[in-house]
Amino acid sequence: MFNIVLVEPEIPGNTGNIARTCVVTGSRLHLVEPMGFSIDEKQVRRAGLDYWDKLDLTVYRDLDTFREENKCKGTFWYFSTKAGKVFSEADFKDGDFLVFGKESAGLPEYLVYGNPEHAVRIPMGAELRSLNLANSVAIGLYEALRQAGYPTLH
Repeated sequence: MFNIVLVEPEIPGNTGNIARTCVVTGSRLHLVEPMGFSIDEKQVRRAGLDYWDKLDLTVYRDLDTFREENKCKGTFWYFSTKAGKVFSEADFKDGDFLVFGKESAGLPEYLVYGNPEHAVRIPMGAELRSLNLANSVAIGLYEALRQAGYPTLH
């Protein structure tokens, strides 16, 4: 099982779509507060459709708590437009954590620059800030699943 981590997500629709992707891929969702919304909001649940009750979800009060509770449980892969390595060059393993930052600012730079061997980016041709968060999660997660042989899919 892969772990999707959203650090301080801001847009409820993105989180709902990501929750739905987690359910259909057998992945666990980790949400790191503060969030820009409540997970009880209609927008989140609407985007997650009728999948929300099937979601394997853990919420953490802050990034330090998340990191402490999950150290030694798998590799943390930090997705960022500032990373040097392309995500398809990563060696994803079942149980790893794919970590994504908030929509407006991404991940804290100390995570990206302090972990260059585990910081990855999704290549983009246009001079835009970034892809939509839900799309980025899907791209990264399906590459991780492909590398692991799709252990949770049939």
